[in-house]
Amino acid sequence: MSGLPLALTMGDPAGIGPEITLAAWAARRRGGRPFVVLGDPALYPGGRIVGSAADAVAVFHEALPVLPIVLETDAVAGEPNVENAAAIIASIEQATLLAMTGEAAGVVTNPISKATLYGAGFAHPGHTEFLAALTGVARPVMMLAAPALRVVPITIHVSLREALASLTTAEIIDTCRITEAALRRDFGIAKPRLAIAGLNPHAGEGGAMGDEEIRIIRPAMDVLAAEGIDVSGPWPPDTMFTARARPQYDVAMCMYHDQALIPLKTLDMDGGVNVTLGLPIIRTSPDHGTAFGIAGQGIADPASLIAALDLAAELAARKEKTGC
Repeated sequence: MSGLPLALTMGDPAGIGPEITLAAWAARRRGGRPFVVLGDPALYPGGRIVGSAADAVAVFHEALPVLPIVLETDAVAGEPNVENAAAIIASIEQATLLAMTGEAAGVVTNPISKATLYGAGFAHPGHTEFLAALTGVARPVMMLAAPALRVVPITIHVSLREALASLTTAEIIDTCRITEAALRRDFGIAKPRLAIAGLNPHAGEGGAMGDEEIRIIRPAMDVLAAEGIDVSGPWPPDTMFTARARPQYDVAMCMYHDQALIPLKTLDMDGGVNVTLGLPIIRTSPDHGTAFGIAGQGIADPASLIAALDLAAELAARKEKTGC
């Protein structure tokens, strides 16, 4: 249990965050990197209030360490309440601050309800964009990672219509550069292989089914290849995620949100982890939502949160070893 603890956010207290947090602690209390949750102590029966992230290491094997952030009103499982939005946001802010100041090894975020936060005036599309704002990063990149597949969507939390309208050569280049650098630095892949997805059926079929591959995607690939980045494609999106295709690349660069997340979640919903690339801190998250429909029933699967904690610990250990 060496090293700094991870900072785990509360997420929406009406969702499955509290129960999977307790389950993840029970599964990892005897091994792995400790973590401290920033949330209301009432959500974590048997948890222990600590005064700092450093205190979490000493108590982790005995009780879940909790840095208190008190809710405005009691949480009711399955019933999100906008009155608690400020505490949810504060949990993310304080966890990020702990990582930025070197008091935590990284941030792991429990699921939030964007609609609940929007009701309180939250100005960001999601976690990824909020963390970028908190850390002063202009271009964050969202990667979903599982043992069988890594995917990066070029456009993220926008409608499909807006994604198609906003896709540009420059955006593809920037996202691929950030991803390639992160795979080398954070994941230890010496020469990352980036598979570039086409946008249209059959990757446009030479322009017969759309010309975005010719006008937008291929020029980006030419620039990246000239920089020495290993890119291939554009791949037909309907075949690039097959078992035969996946070993040929380290990450699939996808043109829009669902093109990336549907195959990842279909292959490995429980083992998938959301990783934000390009930040000065480590950030991971389970790849599922708040699951209000089953919250409080004791049936939520903590596997994805455990995978997120394990990956954050792995990235932190590599960062401590390499110093970068």
